[in-house]
Amino acid sequence: MYLKNIELTSYRNYDQLSLDFSQRLNVFLGENAQGKTNLLESIYMLALARSHRTTNDKELIEWSKEFSRIEGRVVKQHSEVDLTMIISNKGKKTKINHLEQQRLSDYIGQLNVILFAPEDLTLVKGSPQNRRKFLDMEIGQINPQYLHYLSTYQSVLKQRNQYLKKIGQMKTKDLIYLDVLSEQLAQAGSHVLFYRLHFIKKLEKWANEIHKKISYSKENLTIAYKSYQKLTSEQSAQELNLLLYTDLKKNEAKDLHQQSTSIGPHRDDLLFFVNEKNVQTYGSQGQQRTTALSLKLAEIELINEEIGEYPILLLDDVLSELDDERQVQLLELIEMKLQTFLTTTSLNHLENKLKIKPEVYQITQGSVERDGD
Repeated sequence: MYLKNIELTSYRNYDQLSLDFSQRLNVFLGENAQGKTNLLESIYMLALARSHRTTNDKELIEWSKEFSRIEGRVVKQHSEVDLTMIISNKGKKTKINHLEQQRLSDYIGQLNVILFAPEDLTLVKGSPQNRRKFLDMEIGQINPQYLHYLSTYQSVLKQRNQYLKKIGQMKTKDLIYLDVLSEQLAQAGSHVLFYRLHFIKKLEKWANEIHKKISYSKENLTIAYKSYQKLTSEQSAQELNLLLYTDLKKNEAKDLHQQSTSIGPHRDDLLFFVNEKNVQTYGSQGQQRTTALSLKLAEIELINEEIGEYPILLLDDVLSELDDERQVQLLELIEMKLQTFLTTTSLNHLENKLKIKPEVYQITQGSVERDGD
């Protein structure tokens, strides 16, 4: 899989832009605040219908313009697909081969991308919210059903929390409607849990192999899913449904008192262990970064295993954050048949480390020139 070209209209600081890309390594070179990350972000946006930098889509529209458009052609093993993303004040529209898609879950997955940015190095040490977002984004790319259940879960969770606040002010409490919401929440939540547990099992297999390679077989990496009680990938969705509903009922008095839902996938987390030691709590910064790098590289192998094609790799100024040893691990991956987009302010750290010649795009104040043109 690779992105053949992209066209931007009124996207951030790009008024009009049309670029063709190499199937291997593409480098966006320039000083800070010139538009390198904006260009990388547009590829991420084309793939996942959301930015990795902002939750306000209006920020993506060029100043004084009414809409922004991203178009690109994706080449796969057996087909080519034209993707279109239109962003306006009214919302987003997505198209596959010029046909508008009614649901984002039908659109996402046409272009698979893995983004590695400096903030991903804090994935291990950062907040549980960041790790849940990591799970949701990566599972959603390869499993549209997951996005459906996650969206349903988030919608019912909002309704349940609103009702818990409302019922707390009532003299006579209607617990029948609360029970209906608990049933619906357990139904959607059990599928979210089921897909997460299976994803983590596969991710751990790849991440441990890569971690061993980086650590020269000195370290083993394991991943655990942290929930309100012990869950395993051996449990069926039906078993998880019954378990979650039963526990929601057990926690009903607590939820009524706190006026919020105290258990469920929205509160869960990931734990990482290196040689059976919790790396989040006791690991060195080097171990934490190696774990984060292993996770990102494992995603690439997992997606290839699931869909039969490698995803596109987006590296947003991340090499400068890694030491030489970890840079080599990433650059070895680039040598594979994997289209890569890399933003950087300098090519110095790439010299003498790459066997392939990159396609270099010089970016200055939203203007892009390809070396050699």
